[in-house]
Amino acid sequence: MITITSKTKEIKESHQGIATLLAFALLPLSGFATDIYIPSLPTMAGEMQVSSIQVQLTLSIFLISYGISQLFIGSVLDSFGRYKVCLVSLLIFAGASMVIAVTHNIYLIYVMRVIHGLTVGAIVVAKRAYFVDLFTGDKLKHYLSLFSIIWSTGPIVAPFVGGYLQTVFGWESNFYFLAGFALVFAILELIYSGETLVHFTEFRFRKIVDIYVNMIKTASFTLGIVMLGLAYCMVMVYNMTGPFIIEHHLELSPVIAGYSSLVLGFAWMVGGFIGKATINKPFFRRLVVNVTMQLVFVALMIFSLQFITNLYSLIFFAFIIHVGAGYTFNNYFTFCLGKFPKNAGIAGGLTGGITYVIVSFLSYGIVNVVPAKDERNLSYSYLILILLSIIVMFLIFRMNKKDSVQISETV
Repeated sequence: MITITSKTKEIKESHQGIATLLAFALLPLSGFATDIYIPSLPTMAGEMQVSSIQVQLTLSIFLISYGISQLFIGSVLDSFGRYKVCLVSLLIFAGASMVIAVTHNIYLIYVMRVIHGLTVGAIVVAKRAYFVDLFTGDKLKHYLSLFSIIWSTGPIVAPFVGGYLQTVFGWESNFYFLAGFALVFAILELIYSGETLVHFTEFRFRKIVDIYVNMIKTASFTLGIVMLGLAYCMVMVYNMTGPFIIEHHLELSPVIAGYSSLVLGFAWMVGGFIGKATINKPFFRRLVVNVTMQLVFVALMIFSLQFITNLYSLIFFAFIIHVGAGYTFNNYFTFCLGKFPKNAGIAGGLTGGITYVIVSFLSYGIVNVVPAKDERNLSYSYLILILLSIIVMFLIFRMNKKDSVQISETV
């Protein structure tokens, strides 16, 4: 171990409040990077003369690279610090956003989305670790339980902004906005933020691999990550199909698609708030009630399609299901991030990394099997994910019963 040297820029005590607000403000960046141009997906496909699957792939490519980035970036952050890596990543992200805005080549956009995923992974993991570096006990638990709630502001605000930008200025304006956002925060980070890592872990490959293996071998941690992936996949499947259903099948505008995504982003936030409010209730009992309600409402959604299919029915049922997804995510995210406080960077990176790798492959696979056609196909996608969640929860319960592991006491 080595300690921070005098050459490292530390946060001034008078700036810590602002630095904490900046850390919270950057947590939703992954949501902004995906959701702001969701209302523009049909227009992008038309203007670039590519298929809906090709333009949807820009989301999957981001998620894959974002997930892979988080798998290794935690060890880099624990060895070299949070501040400089985050600052450089913001500048690179801004540059990649500008390239996307000025090009209409889908393959170049793919490359830039890889860069987006890698840099956003570094930024978000660094900011998650910021809180574990500075806070402990109940205050840390409080902040961790806020993460999924704060993150949900991205899906709420981004498509709302993106829908208007698309209508007034075109799809390119979404990426100009992202570039400006990153540059502003880079300047604020330079002024107010600094290094929070007190003890740097020596970058030894074998030692880092042992830490990863130990975390992955912890069954409750690994299965918790699988539940995170299934919960967020419900949101991503809607993000990839919803705009096409609303703009093509229901023949409504990108602004309406943006408003719809805003409402469903709010649903995720509601689920997070309910999760935080019930955090001290028995863990499995509340999660079983939650997934049962999701199953009931997706069954009602499928049944109701025999009588009615419109925007209101679509959003109503999706809202309830997304509340449940947000609830699941909040509970397991708090658990996974607080599991290994001595290696917060690696734990946060591994949690986010595996989650987004699961989401990227599973969501893209589902939209290929059940394409963006209508509300019925969306309901089938939800049903698949809810049934998978039930199976994983059953495995967790069996494993917990066998090994006498009481996750509720840890959470």
